[in-house]
Amino acid sequence: MAKKKERRRFGDRRDGKLIRDLDPMHVICPILYPNRCDNEAYFLEKFDMAPIRAYLDKLNKEETEFPYTPFHVLVTAAIKILTVRPKLNRFVANKLMYQRNEVCVSFVVKKLFTDSGAEALAIIHADPKDDIRTIHRKLYKQISSSRSDKVDKSSESMDIVSRMPRRLTRAFCEFICFLDRIGKCPKGLIETDPYYTSMVLSNLGSLKLNVGYHHLTNWGTCSMFCVMGEIKNQNFLKEDGTVETKEMVSLGLTVDERLADGYYYAKSLRLLQKIFENPELLELPMDEEIEF
Repeated sequence: MAKKKERRRFGDRRDGKLIRDLDPMHVICPILYPNRCDNEAYFLEKFDMAPIRAYLDKLNKEETEFPYTPFHVLVTAAIKILTVRPKLNRFVANKLMYQRNEVCVSFVVKKLFTDSGAEALAIIHADPKDDIRTIHRKLYKQISSSRSDKVDKSSESMDIVSRMPRRLTRAFCEFICFLDRIGKCPKGLIETDPYYTSMVLSNLGSLKLNVGYHHLTNWGTCSMFCVMGEIKNQNFLKEDGTVETKEMVSLGLTVDERLADGYYYAKSLRLLQKIFENPELLELPMDEEIEF
């Protein structure tokens, strides 16, 4: 039997439910600090690639058309964390906190690796029963579509608005920002907007760049940004005085600190560490808890 759709209550948005049982601090903070960009916190985490490389070798024995990559592991791990750590899938809008109705992550796809190569937006809408193989299929579909000549709706809308006289463009944008604040933006305008997702991911490593941090925006509802840097060898000094070389990847995370306390974020990062050390855990359904 199909699950009955939960009725939206007064105060809920189309994309999230108003959280009505917040502790006093998380009620007051969005009022005192209403702008997402004023509440950015940053984390830099490094991970050993050896377990991921071994796992990718195993997966790619069964997949040749669209090989699994470290970025696919990152996307799936991000979805896993957002699913089992639900406070990370919240957002603040109009000085109120909401629980997002779904887990979705976004990233930019470069159509051609040239200075003039266009970019396209890709969004993965996750299901609680997804695993790394179903996410991989969704990634294949999204990336293939993004590298076609098809223009996503958000980019198409921006193109139309940008062709207006400048005064009309400014007035229209100010009106849309008001609708954004109260959660009434037209669905067709924002359905492919990466800043209306749970997390934006960026693979700077594919461009041979070091890890960095990306700012959040007051526009939209996205409360987390994750940047993956270039995978590099790094030397480590062992207790016996010898040097060990490991292949490492760095992640730069920018988060809205109003969503949860430091302990919750720290525990979420420990879970991410466990997943990267044991990537086969990504074969479990996204909503299945992991002990750590």
